[in-house]
Amino acid sequence: MIGIIDYGMGNLFSVSKALERLDIPYFLSDCPEELGKADGLILPGVGAFRDAMKLLKEKKLDQFLQNFTDEGKPLLGICLGMQLLFEKSEENGVWQGLSLLKGRITKIPRKEEQLKIPHMGWNELTFSHDSALLDDLKEGYVYFVHSYYASEMNQEDRIAVTFYGEEIPAVVGRGNIFGMQFHPEKSSELGIGLLQNFTNIVKGLETIK
Repeated sequence: MIGIIDYGMGNLFSVSKALERLDIPYFLSDCPEELGKADGLILPGVGAFRDAMKLLKEKKLDQFLQNFTDEGKPLLGICLGMQLLFEKSEENGVWQGLSLLKGRITKIPRKEEQLKIPHMGWNELTFSHDSALLDDLKEGYVYFVHSYYASEMNQEDRIAVTFYGEEIPAVVGRGNIFGMQFHPEKSSELGIGLLQNFTNIVKGLETIK
């Protein structure tokens, strides 16, 4: 059973519909006691890093997620949810993240005059490292909406990247902790395939590489 963390800043409808399309049992909750019963969790996110962390702390979900992942249970962060997995963000100040992955969230540098921020729309995904998330999938296009990205992170945690002025980490992961900077639930067959592979990991049908 997948738990979707309903902390007030997630695109719950589209994620829920994607899991329904895959015939994956799920539930929504903001209660650590209930979420602790899940075999794996999805942390969605849309909006500002600071506000999201404030809500997670108010609901005591920050320490819960540390304990949940320490138990070896899989966690997937989507969009802002991926950024929250890292140590700090520089979005409108400097804010502490969940520190589940090493790295810092910084603004996408505008190195080219024609480069528009936010990075919005379809962009190509290039696979970087082997991961159970990528099993039986081919590189393709996925849908992004973001102005900040993960930097100063471990290179071996970069599972897939995209290029937008420079390489942008698009899929990250270490052990049982995963993140996708784009919206897999809005990214056609490739996105749905990535979600399917995550649920396979949760179900124990795949070995985390």
